[in-house]
This record gives sequence, C-alpha cells and structure tokens, in this order.
Amino acid sequence: MLLQRRREGTLRTSIPPGPETAWTPPFDLAVTDRLLTTTRAVRRRLDLSHPVEREVVLDCIRLSQQAPTGSNTQGWAWLLVDDPEKRRSLGELYRELAEANIPQARQSHTMDAQTARVYDSAEWLGRHLAEVPLLAIPCIREEFGGPSGNATAAAMYGSILPAAWSFQLALRSRGLGSAWTTLHLFREKEFAELLGIPAGILQVALLPVAYTKGTDFKAAKRRPPESITHWNHWQA
Repeated sequence: MLLQRRREGTLRTSIPPGPETAWTPPFDLAVTDRLLTTTRAVRRRLDLSHPVEREVVLDCIRLSQQAPTGSNTQGWAWLLVDDPEKRRSLGELYRELAEANIPQARQSHTMDAQTARVYDSAEWLGRHLAEVPLLAIPCIREEFGGPSGNATAAAMYGSILPAAWSFQLALRSRGLGSAWTTLHLFREKEFAELLGIPAGILQVALLPVAYTKGTDFKAAKRRPPESITHWNHWQA
C-alpha cells in the first residue's frame, strides 16, 4: 500500500514547521523498482557471441565507484579479462571446480523447481565460462588492520560488495547481464598466478559479463518481508 501510494505520488508527509506537503519521489519508482527486482543472476541467457565494449564496462565501473567504502579507503580494484587465451585458461580451472563441487552441493539442498534451475544453470556456466566475452573480478586491498573477526571482515567486504552490486545494476540497465560466483576462490592462488594479482589484493568474486538474450527478466519468488523482519527485538 505504501509503495503504491508512493508510485502514485499521493503519499503525504509532514515537514515541520510548514503544512503537510505532497511527497514526490525523486526517481521514477516503477523504473527503479523494476531495475532492482529484475537484476537476476544470468547464466544461460548470456549472449556468448556478442562482444562487450570496454567503454561500456568502464562506465559501469565509474558508477560503482560511488558506492560507500569503510573509512573512505576506496581500496577497490577490478580485474577485467577479455583475452581469449586467458579466458580459456580460467575457464578450464573453473570447469574442474564446477565438476568437483556443484553435484555435491546439489545433493545437500532440497530441490524445489527454482533451486533446481539455479543448479542447472550453474553447471552450464561451468562448461561455458571460457566462452563468456568478459570476466570481471572485483578485488579489495587488505587495508583493514586490527584483530581478525567479524568486525574486520565486515569492514573489508563492506568496502567492495556495494560497489560490485552497483556494477551489476549498471550492467543490467545497459542490456548486459552477470552472475555472482565465488567458486573460483577454492583455487584463488592459481587464478592470482594466471592473472598476476599481487599479494595483498583479495579476490571477492568472479562475474561473467555479456549482453543478454532478451531483457524480459522477472522478479524471483521470495518470502514476504514480514517473515524475515524483526522489529526492536529478535523474534523466535
């Protein structure tokens, strides 16, 4: 109801000390909500035959740099791989990891239809990663000192994950798709050696990037927000 009233521009809010004023959203909520709800993990619908222009990707990275970072460190870095030979080498490593790990992971989960499709597409990506025109690896410099633990990890990953998601949203708005994968981190050192990533630079994910076959993606089925939200105190 609240979202609908915002979309219609009828939600009113009191702005003291003046009278009530009609609240006008600063963005087109229908367009914004569509971007946020239909930026899916795309694998099978990646167009492997369409090159990805470097300037388009750099534009998406430029937008991602507006994301927050801990203590304004801005320690992010991106490694983009479009060289066919390097993609082939990375794809072979990724295929081995997919064949060794995805079937086992599939057996440990309850297979509803949606989850089964996710695993099917993950296996497909394992076979075809080398054919994806661009592989993007978001990285972060390990600049957060102090004792290890949740606080340090949250500060470090919190300084790259928002930027990576902004990057994926920017891709979607330009007709490209991606998928968040971390499987390659089981052999992170080998990937680092192949790509010349120095010590002190932490790989966070590997995003296959390509134009998509069609743009008609839909929101996924999710539980109601009330079922995962706790007000003021954790509810059992």
